Amino acid sequence: MNFSRLEQHMMDTIEEQQLKLGYLPETVRLYYPLTSLNRFLEVNVSITEMQEILRMFRKCTADTLGGVLVSNQGERFCLAVPPSGAKHIHEQMKANCFLADLIACVSNHGNTWQQVLSVFQKHSDRVHVERVNNGEFDYLVYFEEGMPDNYRYCIVDEGHHVTYHRYTPEDYEDFGF
Repeated sequence: MNFSRLEQHMMDTIEEQQLKLGYLPETVRLYYPLTSLNRFLEVNVSITEMQEILRMFRKCTADTLGGVLVSNQGERFCLAVPPSGAKHIHEQMKANCFLADLIACVSNHGNTWQQVLSVFQKHSDRVHVERVNNGEFDYLVYFEEGMPDNYRYCIVDEGHHVTYHRYTPEDYEDFGF
């Protein structure tokens, strides 16, 4: 079983949280639907089978994530990374310059769409930008070559402030925007 994609996504998410809010030695809870877990782990299993797989995941990632506690309500799973895992991620976190720059930009009230776009363009000359009129967000932006990351950024331009949400390519496709 290859746990690397799920482990990396969890670490990326916690890194993003720590960049936004700062590091605290506390439990971090991440929630995943069964469909996302199946995709990350490249399986197609039931809730009961996923519970067993996640018990193995807990053991295999004990050194990096500190012994993830798993619970679920139906098809919604909570993966709770204990303080030791959050600390490990913080200590091992390599400076993700792009994400740090993006968070710094959107943290400034009064930022503009052009300022946010320039952050992407600073980190790659192969940036996909798509104007979207779906009522949820205004732009889809991502790095065409998957570097420095492969996430899909959904940008909302509120006129006086710009925010973002980021998704894996597969989760973005699942939303059917």
